[in-house]
Order: sequence, then C-alpha cells, then structure tokens
Amino acid sequence: MDRFQAMRLFTRIVEFGSFSRAAENLDLPRASATQIIKQLEAHLGVRLLQRTTRQVRPTLDGDAYYQRCLSILADVDDVEASFSQAASHPQGRIKVDLSVSFGRLVMIPALPAFCERYPQIKLDVSVTDRQIDLIREGVDCVLRIGELRDSSLVARRLTLLDQVCCASADYIAAHGTPASLAELEHHRAVDYLSASTGKSVPFEFTLGSRIETRSLASTVAVNNGDAYVAACEAGFGLIQVPVYHVTRQLEAGTLVEVLPDFRPPPLPLTVLYPQNRHLSPRVRVFVDWLAELFGKP
Repeated sequence: MDRFQAMRLFTRIVEFGSFSRAAENLDLPRASATQIIKQLEAHLGVRLLQRTTRQVRPTLDGDAYYQRCLSILADVDDVEASFSQAASHPQGRIKVDLSVSFGRLVMIPALPAFCERYPQIKLDVSVTDRQIDLIREGVDCVLRIGELRDSSLVARRLTLLDQVCCASADYIAAHGTPASLAELEHHRAVDYLSASTGKSVPFEFTLGSRIETRSLASTVAVNNGDAYVAACEAGFGLIQVPVYHVTRQLEAGTLVEVLPDFRPPPLPLTVLYPQNRHLSPRVRVFVDWLAELFGKP
C-alpha cells in the first residue's frame, strides 16, 4: 500500500463526501479506492469512515487522522515543489469559478495572457452566479464580488470595482433624469435578487462619508447580472452595477449614468481558496497573476 496515496485519497473522500468523486479526482478506479481505504483502516487498526447510503463521513478517529493528513501532505508538497520543476514551471489543471457577467466580460478575455505565460497549466472554468462549496465541488479557487460573509476560506482582496447607477436612454426620455435622491421616489428600478439570500438588494448611494440606501418600486425582478442589464436596456428602470458590465452601453449612449455625484460605493473583488488544502504551485501562480492583473490601473 502506498501510504501517501492512501492519505491523499482519504482526505479527498472526506472533502467530497463520496468515494466515487474522490476516485475520479485522483484518476483512480472506484474499486481501487475502496480497497485502498480498507487496507488503510486495517493498517491503522481503526475505522476511519462512516458509510451511509447517501454520504460518507469521517468517524472521530477519522476526523483526527484527516487533520494530521492535511499537515503531512502539505509538508510533502512543499518539499517536492522546492526540488522539482513545479515551482518554476507549474503544470496541471486549475478549477476556477467565476460569476457569469464577470467571467464573460473581464476574466475570459484576460485569460490568454495567463495561458501564454504558463502553457502547461490547463484551466477548467465554471461560470455561475450561485454560491458554490469549493471543497464539495473540487474547485481550487473562486472570484467573488461584494462584501464577504463569515467564511472558513482564505480570502485575498484583488481590487475595488467602481459602480454606476444608470438607466436606458429611452427610459430617461420618457421619465426624465433624477437630479437628487429625493426625486427617486418618482422613478422605477429593476429589482435584483441576491443569489445567496434570494432577497432584494437595495440601492446604495455615497453621501460624503456615509452610505444611504433606497428601495425603489419595480415591475421586474431578476437574479442574474446579464438579465439585470438587459432589463435596464429594455426600459424597466434604474440599475446599479459595476462599471465593467455597462462600459460598452455607456459609451454607445444606450445607457446613461444618473446621479454621478452620489455614485454607489465600490465593490471588493476577492479570490478565495480553501485554507485546509495546500496551495499548489499552479494555483499560487494563478492567484499571483490575478493580483498582478487587477493591480494595474
């Protein structure tokens, strides 16, 4: 029995809650994974996993062994990386998760530069607006926009994204341009529903050193960034979005910024990755590249 392979397999089973997904992640046959864990439990003389028809969970001994395995495997990876080409020539697959609009408009157009710099790294990009579980879904890192809730993930802030409040030119022609926050009561908005809470997200305006929130009447509610902008373009009312999402429309004049003196506060852009998983050389260079990319004006 390869004890390091067994330890790595065991940690993946705990993280995925599944033998088959852990085996797939490590390119092992399902039957081999089962046999390796049986041999490991026999070698240690304890039961490590509690199996049910729906999930696999560590026992008390298994949880303690899992924590020790993480530390040992991280040390092994550090040693191997320092004496191999992985540090200077990282290779392998990185699984990255992006929000739909940010992925389409910002990240995917920028990725050729990363792939040219690191040709031996393959990017597996998932694009979704839902909050994913990095451990369960085997994702190496995720980029998120907005303030973070309490999280066990390691977070590295990359930049702040400017926002604008805007409406379609047709809407402005029909309803006029609000000249003050007080005039917003005569206007409508496209209602944005948070993907994490399902609740409506109120508008925010910067007044000196404080933030003022407003909720406007609405006809349409959406839970996707692209649909949010599309509804605004269709004339359903005002929206607040990061500038990158509407740059083309603002330049073309199909959307018009309103209340520029009271812009919404900027949104933080953060990359997150699991703290209990060693940051491999390929993921490390990707995170560093993101910091370099968004550190530019």
